[in-house]
Amino acid sequence: MTAVTMDKVTKTYPNGVTAVADLDLEVADGEFLVLVGPSGCGKSTALRMVAGLESITSGELRIGERVVNDLPPKERDIAMVFQNYALYPHMTVEQNIGFALKLARLPKDEIRQRVRNAARVLQLEEWLHRKPGQLSGGQRQRVAMGRAIVRDPSVFLMDEPLSNLDAKLRAQTRAEIAGLQRQLGTTTIYVTHDQIEAMTMGDRVAVMREGRLQQIDEPEVLYSEPANLFVAAFIGSPSMNLLEGTVAVDPGGGNGAGGGATISLGEQSLALPASVLAERPGLRAFDGRKVVVGVRPEYLGDATLGEHEAPPDGARLRGDVELREALGSELLVHVRTNCRPAVTDEVRSVAGEYDAAGVELLERQAAGEGAMIIARFDARSRARVGDVAEMDVDVERLQFFDPDTGDRIAGEVPTAPATAQPAPESEPA
Repeated sequence: MTAVTMDKVTKTYPNGVTAVADLDLEVADGEFLVLVGPSGCGKSTALRMVAGLESITSGELRIGERVVNDLPPKERDIAMVFQNYALYPHMTVEQNIGFALKLARLPKDEIRQRVRNAARVLQLEEWLHRKPGQLSGGQRQRVAMGRAIVRDPSVFLMDEPLSNLDAKLRAQTRAEIAGLQRQLGTTTIYVTHDQIEAMTMGDRVAVMREGRLQQIDEPEVLYSEPANLFVAAFIGSPSMNLLEGTVAVDPGGGNGAGGGATISLGEQSLALPASVLAERPGLRAFDGRKVVVGVRPEYLGDATLGEHEAPPDGARLRGDVELREALGSELLVHVRTNCRPAVTDEVRSVAGEYDAAGVELLERQAAGEGAMIIARFDARSRARVGDVAEMDVDVERLQFFDPDTGDRIAGEVPTAPATAQPAPESEPA
C-alpha cells in the first residue's frame, strides 16, 4: 500500500518567493490524482518536491509510511515521466526502457523480460530496435512511459507528458495513460495546465492557484460545485458565464422563509423560486448586495426549441448573436447581452491565462459593451449571427459567489466573515 501525503508542505526560495504554501494533499494507494492550474501556480514545484528534485522548506512529505523530506530521489521508489521525454537519442527503444535496470545491475535476462513485458503493454514491440529520432511524438511518449513502468515503482509522477503532442494525438494518448494506470493500479500524480486533461483523466483533481490549493474533489464535483470563483472560471470548456448581479429577496411567507428572490443583472433580471433559496440559504444574507452569478453554457437553452421544460416566469435572458460554432452534435452561440460581466481578481487571472487580450476584453465588456454569454444549444437551433437570442435559464443550476471573498454561496454565511489570507507570490511552474 503506497499513499502519498503532503502535510503543510511549503517551498520558499532564497529570494523570498513562495512557490507552494501549506499544501495539504493525500493521494490514496492506487489513485490517479491530477494537479491542475495556470502557469506559475506551483503544481510542478509540488511534483518536484515529491520526486526529490526540489527541497522542502517546511512541512512533511510521506510516501507510504516513510517521511522522505531528506531522502534522495533514488531512494523514494518513484518513477517520473517528463514533458520532454528525456530519451537518450543514441540508444534504441529497448535500451532506453531498460537503462535504469542496467544501472541497478539487474541480470540481463531479467532486464530483457521486464522490457518485453512493458513493450507489450504499451504496444511498442515492433519498435524496440529503433531509435527515438525514428519515432513519432506519441511513440516517444510511450517509450518514456515504458521506462517508468519497467521499474515497477510505488508511485508514478508525470509532468505535462502530453504537452508536445497535437490535439488529436493528445486525446488518444490521455485515454491510453488513464487506462494503463487503471491496469497497473500504481499511485499516480499527474501535472497539467490543461483542465480538459485533468477532468477526463483524474480520479480526483486538485486545483491550484498562486501556490495554494483551491479545491480537491472528483471532476464532477469540481464542475457542479466549484468552491470559489477561480475554480468556477477555470474548470469547464467553454467556461462558466459569470455575471454581476444584485439580490432582492422576497420575504414571502414571513420570517424570511417561503419567498423567492430576484437577481438584477443590469437591464435584465432573473426570478429565483423559493426552492433556490432553500438550497442556498446563505443567499438571503446578500439581500440588497452584489453577488456573482454563474451559469454553465449547457444550462442556457434556445427558447424557440423549448430545450428546458416549462421554465418559470422571469427565467430568460436575451441578447444579439455575434458568433455561432456548429460542432455537429451541438451549437455554441456567443450572445452579446446588456448584462454586466463579473470582474474580480479571480476572473481576471483566468481571463488572461491563455490570451493576453483576455483581461482587456473583459474590461471593455464591463465598461459598456455588455457581457458576452456563451450558450450550448441543441444542434437543431436555427440561431444565426444577427438574430436576437432568447435563452431559457435553468435557474436551479445557477451558482452564486461572494464578490469580495470569491467563495461560493451555499449554506448559512458566518456572522463575521473570515479574514482572507494574502496569496503568496509564485514562481513559474
